[in-house]
Amino acid sequence: MTMQVDHIAGHTYHGRKGAVENAFRYAIDYVLLDAEADVKTPTLFSRNGRNLSSVQDRDHGGAPKQGCGAVWAREVLQAHQIRADGPLLLLAQPKVLGHVFNPVSFWLAHDSQGQMIAVIAEVTNTFGDRHSYLCALPGGRPITREDRIKAQKIFHVSPFQPIAGDYVFRFDIGAERIGIWIDFSHGDGGVIATLCGERTALTNRAILWAMVRRPFGARRVLALIFWQALKLRIKGARYRDRPAPPKQAVSASIKEANG
Repeated sequence: MTMQVDHIAGHTYHGRKGAVENAFRYAIDYVLLDAEADVKTPTLFSRNGRNLSSVQDRDHGGAPKQGCGAVWAREVLQAHQIRADGPLLLLAQPKVLGHVFNPVSFWLAHDSQGQMIAVIAEVTNTFGDRHSYLCALPGGRPITREDRIKAQKIFHVSPFQPIAGDYVFRFDIGAERIGIWIDFSHGDGGVIATLCGERTALTNRAILWAMVRRPFGARRVLALIFWQALKLRIKGARYRDRPAPPKQAVSASIKEANG
């Protein structure tokens, strides 16, 4: 069966906690597609092909530009004994004009009944490093909008935040709208990050309109990241040098935040 590609014209919000406050909210474009099935794409979008907008397997599932796509995600799920016999979806920012950068993309794994039972949050920093957090619930229970999954942070993302601390993930993936909340806490500081938006079929018109309203895709995202970093330096936030990335590519959390 051919699946459509969905477009999430959403917003991301980042709010810094602690002595040095900073917050921003930007419009952003994600696509959601079945990572293994044939997909119905508009003419301006391709999967594993050159186009104005695209998603490439090599950009996901493994080291940046060396990814294996869904094969990698299936291996991760199997290694952690998660029986995700249903669809495997990828939620990511698309490559635009040949360039892509995803601070975080998400593999959404489902059981044979179509219920989401695991999420792999694939985190990439601006230094070219990548680490993924596997989120699931004890006993393989379906993940609902009420669930909160706790994971220890072990990967350097922002030079203005320590590695020590914990994430709390919350996912609300619906047929018409998606919402993802990530709450990072350490001591009296941290960051709250969100991604929310309506879920509609991807069309050529939507691709062109996104390029008009949010030109250059990932290049714009990178520019905004560096702009916020400059603001933090001016505000006096402590800068931390980049440490060596963790040796393991994936860390698993099968633990509720209140568990």
